[in-house]
Amino acid sequence: MAEHPAYPVGLRLTGRRVVVLGGGQVAQRRLPALIAAGADILLVSPEATASVEAMADTGEITWERRTYAEGDLADAWYALIATSDPETNAAASAEAERHRVWCVRSDDADAATAWTPATGHSEGVTVAVLTTNARGRDPRHTAAIRDAVVEGLRDGTLVAPHHRTRTAGVALVGGGPGDPDLITVRGRRLLAEADVVIADRLGPRDLLAELPPHVEVIDAAKIPYGRFMAQEAINNALIEHAKAGKSVVRLKGGDPFVFGRGMEEAQALAEAGIPCTVVPGISSSISVPGAAGIPVTHRGVAHEFTVVSGHVAPDDERSLVDWPSLAKLTGTLVILMGVDKIGRIAETLVAHGKSPDTPVALVQEGTTAAQRRVDATLATVADTVVAQEVKPPAVIVVGEVVTVGPDGAV
Repeated sequence: MAEHPAYPVGLRLTGRRVVVLGGGQVAQRRLPALIAAGADILLVSPEATASVEAMADTGEITWERRTYAEGDLADAWYALIATSDPETNAAASAEAERHRVWCVRSDDADAATAWTPATGHSEGVTVAVLTTNARGRDPRHTAAIRDAVVEGLRDGTLVAPHHRTRTAGVALVGGGPGDPDLITVRGRRLLAEADVVIADRLGPRDLLAELPPHVEVIDAAKIPYGRFMAQEAINNALIEHAKAGKSVVRLKGGDPFVFGRGMEEAQALAEAGIPCTVVPGISSSISVPGAAGIPVTHRGVAHEFTVVSGHVAPDDERSLVDWPSLAKLTGTLVILMGVDKIGRIAETLVAHGKSPDTPVALVQEGTTAAQRRVDATLATVADTVVAQEVKPPAVIVVGEVVTVGPDGAV
């Protein structure tokens, strides 16, 4: 007799009783999805893992600390049987059959009336994968298929076009420090779905080559000034394309709100009535030092770190940074956009009490193939930048954490 494949169906378990027998690793893996589905969960088990116990302590599930008893499944809609006792599992499975309760068994899938598919989620879509051939059932293969589909949906490499009208708007996407693999999965998916991309030069440029040919890519650095300042021209371009019904991505380096003028763009869009989504990005202030082997904090070395902009010098009246106070801190100082001002910054820090021997590291083109690290001290950093021809973009790290890693020799 030919074996029939399982019939796939999505169970709506909100407010419905689900009984879980056994509080071990299987329950720990399966309970979060049942909780997310809104099920009324009863756990029956004399013991449970610490994570499962925490779910009971917070009221997400009801836990009865005992072994299975006949009648436990009478009012259930769905049951997960996962005890370590085969006889208990068989008895509970038989009760589920009598009460017509769909039942999953962790110890014997062939004796179950339901199977748990390998599932994943991406923006309102649930991907569920079942193996149709029982004799060739390979959970790892099934999970690998699930992972490939979900990852493709998340990062935009598997594009499923929307057939209903999309809402036009703008997504401010933080592209991360430069390596295209360090953009968030949501950012990459929105990039793949965009009609127009307005990109900074510090964004992950390699991703632009992957865009479909119909996508219009605008270099923000080359938007004509006209009678506007550059930022106003960018704001106008975002508004213009969104009002034309386009899905627009503003691709920025790092995080949109860390010295990225993202809020100025969000405010301009709000004033124009344009929907705006903000997708945070990995900030270069932390990721670039990390990529160079420098932790911005380290036990016993630095209990805090401060990130400042160095695009204006300490003696510039436009500076909003309290450099004398920074000189008194014992933690890590991370300076962005400060390569050409580092000499005056170092002098100011030393003048207000920082030791001239304080280690400094400059990481140029962090996380990219061109990354390089140059080490110095506050006393030598100005000459080192010139001698080593350090160019922007570079992240500057000041503090003892520079010497912590395997490459931390000054």
